[in-house]
Amino acid sequence: MSQNQQSLSTEEVARIARLARLAPSPEKLTLYAGQLGDILGHMEILAEVDVTGVEPLYSPVEHETVFREDTAERRATREQILSNAPQDDGAFYIVPKIV
Repeated sequence: MSQNQQSLSTEEVARIARLARLAPSPEKLTLYAGQLGDILGHMEILAEVDVTGVEPLYSPVEHETVFREDTAERRATREQILSNAPQDDGAFYIVPKIV
């Protein structure tokens, strides 16, 4: 880790906890101060990486646009759709009367 590693005091962690309306025990404040200091140390290491010329990456996965033509098309026949129904009359689903 670098020489400039930031660390947080338990008082600073207690202040952050108060702002978040949390009330951790003194033991937890010490634990969290160490963990947050480790996180800040890792952030310093990442900040030292030369990313000159690297394009920002918003997602590691390529997403194709979901937009398509808004046109109606028949994807299944009535018989295929009705085959999923527990009961039908040949033209419509038959469902139990609720009201």
